Amino acid sequence: MKKTLNTVLRLLLVPALLISMFAGIPVKANAESGLGLHVDAAILIDADSGKILYEENADTSLGIASMTKMMTEYLLLEAIDAGTVKWDQEYHVTDYTYRMSQNRALSNVPLRADGSYTIRELYEAMAIYSANAATVAIAETIAGTETEFLKLMNKKAEELGLEGYKFVNSTGLNNADLFGMHPAGTGAKDENVMPAKSVAKLAYHLLKDHPNVLETSKIAKKTFREGTDDKIEMSNWNFMLPGLVFQYEGVDGLKTGTTDFAGHCITGTAERNGTRLISVVMKAVDANGQSSKRARFDETAKLFNYGFSQFSKQEIIPANYKFKDQETVKVTKGKENKVAIAVKEPVSFMIKSSEKDLYKPKLELDKKSLEAGVKKDTVVGKVVIERTEGTDYGFIDGKDLSADVVTTEAVERASGISLFFQGISSFFGNLWSGISDFVGGLF
Repeated sequence: MKKTLNTVLRLLLVPALLISMFAGIPVKANAESGLGLHVDAAILIDADSGKILYEENADTSLGIASMTKMMTEYLLLEAIDAGTVKWDQEYHVTDYTYRMSQNRALSNVPLRADGSYTIRELYEAMAIYSANAATVAIAETIAGTETEFLKLMNKKAEELGLEGYKFVNSTGLNNADLFGMHPAGTGAKDENVMPAKSVAKLAYHLLKDHPNVLETSKIAKKTFREGTDDKIEMSNWNFMLPGLVFQYEGVDGLKTGTTDFAGHCITGTAERNGTRLISVVMKAVDANGQSSKRARFDETAKLFNYGFSQFSKQEIIPANYKFKDQETVKVTKGKENKVAIAVKEPVSFMIKSSEKDLYKPKLELDKKSLEAGVKKDTVVGKVVIERTEGTDYGFIDGKDLSADVVTTEAVERASGISLFFQGISSFFGNLWSGISDFVGGLF
């Protein structure tokens, strides 16, 4: 009887055990948005303002693989603008870049040991085909060695305000793939990492500072060294471009990435009806949890669909907006004793079309009084836009939702005689106020 009872108890515990096991499995879909993303991290931003429209685990440092090359692109385009590197400049192949270029298991265009290539050829190979040896060649051109180039990458990351990053090479490969020639000071098996938010910030500044990057990133197919014995067909790894297998309307960039450590990643950008979005998905998997190239494009499409269908740029505060409970600030020693104030510029940003009423203005005055003469457009504070409920993700650069509050007119300084009578009036006004307080205190 006791043995039978123990058996029954064990059977009853099985469902409870199964429930507890499945309850501990994390669900990656975000409950608020219902996007159902299968990623380790994701973010979506408005490319114009940097307004964050959605994020998921965006502050966790993860592998970025060849999305690293956006930093190499940034530094090259900066050098081109500065004139320190030229598009027709010739690069002579080194032992390092020759050996790497022959490894077709990596993304590469083969380089001749005794060959020379223009910077434009190498740039196109990097931006379109994610060619790794071409990327190192660019790094060597700019800084002499990849080790020195790494210093420039870190310096630029700091300037751009990136956080949580670690660069160990210019390509995004694992250092184990670099034949023991990885940059000095980095580990033999190290790999680049960065949070999705910092990847998006890098992409945001790349498009702001060097929008011509899209002229190359949008190329779906191109022949490397066309007309020579070294020609090779390059298909862009961003299969969301027009004409490719997972094409998505408006996509024209920006950079894919894949390693065993990072999984399948992509920083995408698309423009529709004057609105450009930037998305990042990291370590995308399919609905069954399996890593696949297609998964990163499927998850990016979900983000873009969400952004283009749910959000629009809306004016929250118009120009010359006045606050009912604070339409003026006090002015001393002026022909007028107060001056009108208002919001100088309109405040507009991307929000969900249905959520405009959730954003309210709050006045923050830096100056509660001014001394004449006051000039028009003198800044007296700012208006901060606060969300009354729910979550607002803010901006990719950390700025707040605000605009300057300024004087709408000038107030000249009063004449000497006017100031004299103002002083007398103020004296007797204060005297009478003191007497009234004293008398009131007696009773």
